[in-house]
Order: sequence, then structure tokens, then C-alpha cells
Amino acid sequence: MPHYIALIHKERDSLYGVSFPDVPGVTAAGTSIDEAIEQAAEALAFAAEDWWELTSSPFPPPSTIETLRDNADFIRDAADAVVAAVPLRLGAELA
Repeated sequence: MPHYIALIHKERDSLYGVSFPDVPGVTAAGTSIDEAIEQAAEALAFAAEDWWELTSSPFPPPSTIETLRDNADFIRDAADAVVAAVPLRLGAELA
């Protein structure tokens, strides 16, 4: 099962927000880090299932953390974030 690098941010008096550098526009939120990661896994799976129909392109493959660390945008965005690996669970894996 592939895992996607996620950035988790939290401002005072807000939810934990999750975004994926490899999958722009796919986000999730939760009241705890655990809930945010679970919601992120669901959002990632949902996006993967409909990606081709919406974009006419294949779902982006996950980057390694080493590759992302060479990306200036990732370095900037990760500066005040928790970095996590979120599994891409499709089909039967969602049950």
C-alpha cells in the first residue's frame, strides 16, 4: 500500500488541517491529529477514485521524503508542520 507525505498544520483555536504536496487540492481536517490523519486517508482514497474522470490524467504517484526535501515549496510549507505518511487505501482496503 503506497503512502503519501502529508503536512499537518494547526493554528490556535482551529482544527488540525492536512494537505498533500503530491496531490494539490486534496485536504482534510480533524479535531485531533489521529482524526485528521484518518480523514486525510479517506480524502486521498476518494480523490484517487475520481481523479481520472476529473483531470484526464493518472493519479500522482507518491514522492519520497528525500525528493520532497529537495523541493523549495515543500521546505517552506513544512517549516511549521507535522510531517506524516498517510496510506492510500483503495477498494477493499477501506473496509
